[in-house]
Amino acid sequence: MSNERSKGRLRLYLGAAPGVGKTYAMLTEGLRRSSRGTDVLVGLVETHDRAPVELLLRELRSVPPRLAAGSDFPQLDVDAVIQRRPDVVLVDDIARSNTSDARHPCRWQDCQELLDAGIDVVSTVNIGHLESLHDVVESITGVAE
Repeated sequence: MSNERSKGRLRLYLGAAPGVGKTYAMLTEGLRRSSRGTDVLVGLVETHDRAPVELLLRELRSVPPRLAAGSDFPQLDVDAVIQRRPDVVLVDDIARSNTSDARHPCRWQDCQELLDAGIDVVSTVNIGHLESLHDVVESITGVAE
């Protein structure tokens, strides 16, 4: 029996609301792993025009996002990531829905395909995107998502 694992591992950065530093932490982890020789690739990151996040992104290799027909909403290019075969891919906001022309309805399904291909995934999620906690988070933070 081989010691190699056939599926990738998932790591999530969980936060209560937008802007608390999940994406920044994910990119910092990517830089740390890259500095240790791990092949890290940015699959999809939404900067929301945050300068610190944009600065970190410049330090990492990435694949261009796939754009939906007639839309500027970026989608994870699953095929490009699988073809590139990094050790680790960084994918922001795993709970996001994809556009109607995407392979999968949800980004978590894109990530599952990458994990099944043996690629580790580091991602982020707002607990407000968990349906059962949405109202609680909105009442605490005042942020509607």
